[in-house]
Amino acid sequence: MELKEVTDALSEHCPDVLRWSGAIAKTLRQFDISLSGKSSGSSNTDALTLADLTVQELAVAALRDKAPILKNCRIEAEEETGDLGAFAEESEYVISLDPIDGTKYFRDRTGDQWCVMLHLRTRDTVHYSLVYVPEDAEHGTWMEAVGDRILCGPDDLTKPAREVLDSMTPVDVQNWNGSSSIYLIGFQDRDGERAGEVTGLGLNGVAPDDMPGSIYPLLATGEFGGSLIHSPNIYDFPVSMHLARILGGDAVWVHNGQSVNFDEMWMDARADMLRLPGVVACSPKREYLDKFCALAKDWPKERYIDSSS
Repeated sequence: MELKEVTDALSEHCPDVLRWSGAIAKTLRQFDISLSGKSSGSSNTDALTLADLTVQELAVAALRDKAPILKNCRIEAEEETGDLGAFAEESEYVISLDPIDGTKYFRDRTGDQWCVMLHLRTRDTVHYSLVYVPEDAEHGTWMEAVGDRILCGPDDLTKPAREVLDSMTPVDVQNWNGSSSIYLIGFQDRDGERAGEVTGLGLNGVAPDDMPGSIYPLLATGEFGGSLIHSPNIYDFPVSMHLARILGGDAVWVHNGQSVNFDEMWMDARADMLRLPGVVACSPKREYLDKFCALAKDWPKERYIDSSS
């Protein structure tokens, strides 16, 4: 199985799947669909809804049925619904799915930056990313990254999803010029404090509740210049890393400056999700990465104060 075969299958079929998933989630959002089940202590992490489970069920079934080659990949999904057993138990290629990123804002109806997303990765890096933000712009916003190409722009529901993406002008990777706005999350009740420390570097640290939209289109277009995240989960964060690397930057562990890989993961039992350890800096701008490492190299690696995790 060649990498291009897998990315071609994802690129052909997944835009339809994510558009359908977004439409279902928008409808479900009108109702009281909150669920319990996560107890990390962070409202951003612990939010769970019936829409998360429903969207994942649909997306997993579509991945299974649309292109048989995808069943040769391993699948990692944030929730437990869907025919996950249809996919390979071992594979160098991993499809990772976040049925609703930004569930807290979705559930509480406090913002429209929630999205449906997936990516394909190997041990070292990400090879394909697709994000659909259903309630951004008039009919939703797309972000797709594959190879050295990034597409980002509004949806047009009068056309097939793949056709909409193919009509977009790719992001000018060579002349990308990101802003000084930096997204911070994962520091439990200290997100605002940590954002202030980034602002003290002469940048603009932005905590989750102050985000103007989903980080992925914002990073792709340069409206944000990067992120600083404590123990990011492996269902959504790798998309930011993918964008940063295409745009000439990287994602690194701040304590040693080394590039992130996916060998070093841990299971956060409180949130029931896999995470990367420690604090991770991500930006297309190498000078930002240097600043983040200098600032945060001695910040605690443990996510929870009463735990070594």
